[in-house]
Amino acid sequence: MWKRYVAIGDSTTEGLDDPDGAGGYRGWADRFALAVARAQGGLEYANLAIRGRTTARIRAEQLPVALGLAPDLATVVAGMNDVLRPSFDVERVAADVAAMQRALVAQGATVLTFTLPDPVPVMPVARPLRGRVLALNAALRAVTARTGATLLDLGAHAVASDPRLWSDDRLHANSAGHERIAAALAHTLGLPGTDDSWARPLVAAPRRRRPEVIRAELAWTRRHLLPWLARHLHGRSSGDERVAKRPVPLPVDLG
Repeated sequence: MWKRYVAIGDSTTEGLDDPDGAGGYRGWADRFALAVARAQGGLEYANLAIRGRTTARIRAEQLPVALGLAPDLATVVAGMNDVLRPSFDVERVAADVAAMQRALVAQGATVLTFTLPDPVPVMPVARPLRGRVLALNAALRAVTARTGATLLDLGAHAVASDPRLWSDDRLHANSAGHERIAAALAHTLGLPGTDDSWARPLVAAPRRRRPEVIRAELAWTRRHLLPWLARHLHGRSSGDERVAKRPVPLPVDLG
């Protein structure tokens, strides 16, 4: 039985793009916390994740706070923002992840993490980044095997890259995708009543016509890719001046 769950990470842990109906985001961490709370009758939960954060910043800014909260359950998910940067160094990212896992495990926490899905089926323009994602996943598997953390190998399952589980920006899971990740973590943790149904593929999607594909790619480029490039060229991040959405451990609402 776990008393306190603390999540650290970037936008995926924060919950983008899984609207909570109140102007914020829910996400897999919120859903996972609820699953644990329901399984055992209660749980305190804090979410320190902030969008746009690199692994180094998560280690420097969020890990000390997480350790101070003394969780006995934690998730450490990071790396995608590093993959997107020209300065990506897989060894450095893996070392930061390993340090975070070790620190939390040393305090007695059950620590979970997961590998990244292949981005290409969701975002074809990301093909040049596929090698980076594969290298990071291999590194995450290696360090997790040494730190005592528990790995959900999400990237090994094709369904994780089904575009229908991703939001319009193609960088974040949609509500159905977050629900699947939460179910996968609950199953990995061994919660009662869980199974591997989260890994089952969706029914085959109808084949789209080429003009439809082209229109979708142009719309995505205009709405998401160009604004993202402009922001990063000016050294800005989506997480600038943002704070954690749930910095204090509070009881999970079972209602």
